[in-house]
Amino acid sequence: MAAQNDVRIPVSVDKTEQHEQEEDIDYSQRGQWLRAAVLGATDGLVSVASLMMGVGAVKHDVRAMILTGFAGLVAGACSMAIGEFVSVYSQRDVEVAQMKRDNRTNDEEISEKEALPNPIQAAAASALAFMLGAIMPLLVAAFIVDHTVRLGVVVATVSLALVVFGWIGAVLGGSPVVKSCLRILVGGWMAMAITFGLTKWIGSIGL
Repeated sequence: MAAQNDVRIPVSVDKTEQHEQEEDIDYSQRGQWLRAAVLGATDGLVSVASLMMGVGAVKHDVRAMILTGFAGLVAGACSMAIGEFVSVYSQRDVEVAQMKRDNRTNDEEISEKEALPNPIQAAAASALAFMLGAIMPLLVAAFIVDHTVRLGVVVATVSLALVVFGWIGAVLGGSPVVKSCLRILVGGWMAMAITFGLTKWIGSIGL
């Protein structure tokens, strides 16, 4: 009767593959935060610039433009922060409830809770990104006295910033740079032109 020898070959755990997966997750989370920051800054830039263009259509006073833009900055930042806080907190509640339904251990639950996004951090980041975008047209308009030149400089500054934001968004998202820049640039122009035109029309008919 032949003897049977069991041969066992030890298999080492591939630490490198696990480390690469963790890095991929980390970079993915960073990319999401960066894209959200770019979107928030773009929103602040276009919103406040459009408000300033609308006021500039009916008033030549630089003080009126600056005050309107500043009010838009504060209101928009608060709105972005509140919206982001509610959205992230709701998502967090859903994921925590799912963890409880999965009957996970305390250690696993604590570890996954720590990996969830923080609503307060998300709200602060969203508000800060909005303010960074919104401050650009305010700064350039504050130092120009001539009304026509002021409007032109605001449009030029916003256009340049939109191209930069479009380039960053394209790099982060892996999309074509030219198409991304043109898309965001045309959208910003349309927002400013529509606000300027409608406000000019309403002001001309005395409403």
